[in-house]
Formats: sequence, structure tokens, C-alpha cells
Amino acid sequence: MAQINFKGKTFVQNHHLAVKFHQLVPDKNKSQTDKLSLHDNLIVHGDNLKALKALMPTYAGKVKCIYIDPPYNTGNEGWVYSDSVNSPLIQEWMKEAKPVDKEDLTRHDKWLCMMMPRMRLLKELLSEDGVIFVSIDDNEQHRLRMLMDEIFGEDNFVTNIIWQKKYSPQNDAKYFSDMHDFIVVYAKHKNVGDEKNGWIRNLISRNETQNARYKNPDNDPRGPWKPADVSVKTYSKDYDYAITTPSGRIVRPPQGRCWSTSISNFEKWRNDNRIWFGKDGGNVPSVKIFLSEVQDGVVPTTIWLRDEVGDNEYAKKEIKGLFGDVQLAFETPKPTTLIKKILQLASGKNDLILDSFAGSGTTAHAVLDLNKEDGGNRKFILVEMEDYAHTITAERVRRVIKSGTPGTFSYFELGEPVELENILSGKSLPSYTDLARYVFYTATGEEFDESKINEGINYIGESKEYEVFLFYKPDLEYLKATALTLDRAEKLQGKSGKKKLVFAPTKYIDQDNLDRFNIVFAQLPFEIYKLAK
Repeated sequence: MAQINFKGKTFVQNHHLAVKFHQLVPDKNKSQTDKLSLHDNLIVHGDNLKALKALMPTYAGKVKCIYIDPPYNTGNEGWVYSDSVNSPLIQEWMKEAKPVDKEDLTRHDKWLCMMMPRMRLLKELLSEDGVIFVSIDDNEQHRLRMLMDEIFGEDNFVTNIIWQKKYSPQNDAKYFSDMHDFIVVYAKHKNVGDEKNGWIRNLISRNETQNARYKNPDNDPRGPWKPADVSVKTYSKDYDYAITTPSGRIVRPPQGRCWSTSISNFEKWRNDNRIWFGKDGGNVPSVKIFLSEVQDGVVPTTIWLRDEVGDNEYAKKEIKGLFGDVQLAFETPKPTTLIKKILQLASGKNDLILDSFAGSGTTAHAVLDLNKEDGGNRKFILVEMEDYAHTITAERVRRVIKSGTPGTFSYFELGEPVELENILSGKSLPSYTDLARYVFYTATGEEFDESKINEGINYIGESKEYEVFLFYKPDLEYLKATALTLDRAEKLQGKSGKKKLVFAPTKYIDQDNLDRFNIVFAQLPFEIYKLAK
């Protein structure tokens, strides 16, 4: 498979592994819920690379549909490359700390360096039957495709949708008036054959216009139908025969074509009243397609017109309807109708949706609207790094909820990194829950459920292999004085018969007794990575 090469690639292709886990700090005042929870709808404010890593312990492999609208890298957007990668080249880029513009000869390299680690984490967050949709334009579409071929595998490319983003042509365009964007679609795993082992797209519900095409001029008891051509282009001499209509007219297929079925099968259709010769019985035959017998929806196409899914102007009107005449810095927002179509195609009623370039919050708005329409219980996770995460992104969702659309969300700030080495020095000690989330996920690779924590008995959850215990408090004196002892080992309350994985600052118990109590000991902080390997 061909791979894309760019400046800095060798330094960022595994950078997502070096990104530290950060604490997620809830903010009650900015939330719209009575009960803060990482399992609520989420809005996370902070750098989206760090935020995606922070979400891994709870949501790795759990997200059904990702939609992102990253910078298109037009040279006019003012985004800054700021990932702290240990490389002289990239450190020099960071030192510049200036927006990436058209004069920057490395702007495509910087964009790819920004996207690659984020795309790797997004893939890890996707469920095995998940799918990602990425909005983009001609500035980076071809590079995005090559990057995603490399990360997701070219066999998992699904399609490249053309979305009509505006109605009025620009008469002052130098060459062509730009009327569309792309939406690139990749599955984590495409469904193979009849197996249910990958992403399967849904059908799109029929609208009234599509249903109106089905009539019932002959009062057929099977209900409304529409006529379909009985002839086909692929010629077969056996299917080239004469048909006598009820009026006595003799008809044959058009020149170079033949009928789509054999003469014996055609007679079966005629006897079952599935052939229509027109009201006078003398027309070229067509076959009836009954509404009651077709699929439950429509197969989606790769061209999405503004009349169907909205455009940028429609999106601006949606935002204005919520915020009034307040001037918001979104030149090309996406309409909720566009995102709802993606969700209808990509997810079920109880699935999780992620948008890590949240902007004005359209994805959350679309999730809540769709839940209201079809009784679904989809949940969203938004990540926004700009300062407007509270005043625009979250505020839009608040206003949607307050206007009568059911929903809640918990607002989190990206906190300090969980640096286990600091446990020894007492610097920046994480909370019990944050450290539990980190050690559980890092050691087991499985989802952490904070509702399982019982701090009184040091229990933090159960994986496929272990019951996991953590002796810890964000208190240096406690850490200095705490060890796994014989007495503590005897009192560990295991229930499943699995091995007990115990994290503690140290131990005063020999290996024979650890074996006797079926304990695997991991000393904080250094042995977590050993277990992960």
C-alpha cells in the first residue's frame, strides 16, 4: 500500500502513545444536569489530542460514529500547530507560535502532523462496528485520503460524499465557483459478506415526496405501487420475445435491449397482476413495484444536495435562531440536517457519537433533535479547545435543551496530567477516581466504570482477568505509610475467584503469600506499564 510522507511524520506517527493521560475535572456551574458523570452527554474543554487520550479509559472501543470538521487548511483560518512533540523540527514550529497561513511553506506538513495522532486516537475510540465521517475541501482532501488509508486501511474506505454547501454561485470566482465540500467516510472494519463483524450502514427513511411516487390507479389490493421498466441493456436473445398487450398490440423490447426476465416468468407476473399496460391496456409493459414490498428505506447516494440536508446559510440561520444577532465567528457552520443524515446512516438509537472539533456544537444539537424525533437515547461527546467552549458550544446545547428538546450534559475541563512519578514526590497528586481510571485502563486495556469503585475496601473494578484493587489517597503521608501487608491481603474481598491485581506504594508480604491469596502485586507508580505490555 502506498503511504503518505511529510516533514515530521517520523516524530508524530506514534506521538499519541506519548501523550499523557490528563484528569477530567467536572464543572457543575457550566453543566446542564443534576448529576455530573463521565457517562452523561459530555462537553470537554481543552486540547483535543489530550482530551481524546483522557477519554480512552472510559470510551476506548465504545464510539459508534465519529464526525469531525477539522481545519480545512485554506491558509485563512488562523489555526496554530501546538503539539508538544519531542523533535527539533517540531519544537521550532512551536517556537514560531504563529497562525498557519498561505505563506507558510510547511502548512500541509503541519496539518498532517496535527491530524495523524488525533486520527490514531479516534480509531482506538471507535467500536469494531464504528465509522468516521470527516468534512474537508480540496485543500487537503487528497492528503486526508492517503492519511486515512494508512491509519484505517484502504480496504475500509467507504465513500467520498459530495455535499452542496451553498446555493448562489460566486460570479467573481477566478476559475470555478466552489459549491461543495467533501465528507470522507471510513469504517473501522467494513462488513464482510453476511457476517455481522463490521460497520453496516442504515437505509435512509423515505420522505413524503418519495412515497408519493407510489400510486394505485387500478385499485390493486396490495396497495400503492410504481411502474418500473421491464427492459434492460444487457442483451440476451432468449429474453428478446414479442408480448401481446391486452388491447391486442404486439410489442418488442427497444432496439438493442431485451426484456429483464424469461417469457415464462413474465407470464407468471402477468397472471399475478404485476404487469401494467396502462389504463387502455396498449402501452409497453412495466412491472409493478409495491411500496409494501420494498426495503424499509432508501439506499443513500454520494451526492447530498442542499434541498435535502441544508447548506452553510441554513446553518447560520439555525445559529441566529438560537443566539439572535450576536456575531459568532463561524463562517462555514454545518447544518443539523446534514449531521442528522449522517447519524441516521451510521448509528442506532442507543449509540455514542463523538465530535472532537466541536465548534458551534452542531453535532450535539443534531443528536438531541434526532433523539426527540425517533425516541432514541443516543449520547454525544464534544471536545472543543477554544475559549468559546462554554459561551458558544455548551451555550448552544443549553439553549436547545431549554427550548424544549430533552437532554442533559456534563461539562469537563481538561485538568493536570496523571504523572505517576509525582506520587513519590507528592506533586500534583490525582484524585482517587482519576488514578483508578488511569491504572485500571492502562493495566487491563478495558473500559473503566467508576460506579464500581468501593474506596472503603480499595476495590476499583473487574476486568476479564482480574479483580482490581488500589491502595491510594492523594496524601503524601498516607502514601509513605501504606503498604500491602499480610493482614490487608487476607482482608481483600474478592468475589469472582479471579486473580486480584493490587496497586499499592509498596508491599510487606512475600511471594508465597501473594500466591496463596491469588494476588498479583503492582507497585505504584512504576509497574503499571509493565502490566500493560
